[in-house]
Amino acid sequence: MKITAIQMNSINDWQANMDAALELAEAAIEADQPDLIAFPEVMAFQGGRVADRLAAAEDIPGRTSAWLAGLAKKHGVFVHGGSFFERADTKVYNTSLAFGPDGQMLAHYRKIHLFDVTTPQGEDYRESDLVRAGEELVCYPAGELIIGCSICYDLRFAELYRGLVEKGAQLILVPAAFTRETGAAHWELLLRARAIETQCYIMAPAQCGSWPDGSGGERGCWGQSLIIDPWGQIVAEAKDGPGWISAEIRADYLHDVRAKFPIASHRRL
Repeated sequence: MKITAIQMNSINDWQANMDAALELAEAAIEADQPDLIAFPEVMAFQGGRVADRLAAAEDIPGRTSAWLAGLAKKHGVFVHGGSFFERADTKVYNTSLAFGPDGQMLAHYRKIHLFDVTTPQGEDYRESDLVRAGEELVCYPAGELIIGCSICYDLRFAELYRGLVEKGAQLILVPAAFTRETGAAHWELLLRARAIETQCYIMAPAQCGSWPDGSGGERGCWGQSLIIDPWGQIVAEAKDGPGWISAEIRADYLHDVRAKFPIASHRRL
């Protein structure tokens, strides 16, 4: 199976973001002919005031889910919808949806771990002011692969990834909007660690560039979308700016790594 990660610079404008996503996706499909294409976290709307993000939240089905389903059906590919804001009473969920080549929904995952931190440089992030935490681990079949779902800050919680493997995951997706500071320090390191300890392929479509913070300033995302194999080797890496990366997923290689290095059977705790 060939997989493609789309790297975006989303802002607080749904139409502009989806136009950019479509241009990148269709260029990638024409050039690389992937079986599965995945977008980054907050692909549909990023930044602005809390009120703006609440107003951008959608029901499911809604315009973003319809867009994702339409892309999958038009091109006959699996589509993993990064994430967008799903309406949840007075808050939202940070939600990933996946669709099959027939346009039917395969998975609905709500981000479990919320980014409530102060970075060493003093930037405050309080995701829980807006977002309600999900509770369910989600995997879904895509052809011969089982795909596990996670979003951004989930990456720091190894127990989630172990749980996905116990549900059969072979490829784990990590759509993200990592900050520049945390990305420089931890992004590649954590992704490679998750691949090594789970013996899964990891694909991490990322946000890059700057976005409006709602108070007249800007914040930035790290970028560096990655595809990593079950031995922890980087097999594809994005350059700066919007674009895409693609790689072949080999189930036989994954099974060989697990057979020769049987971590799961050695586990004591």
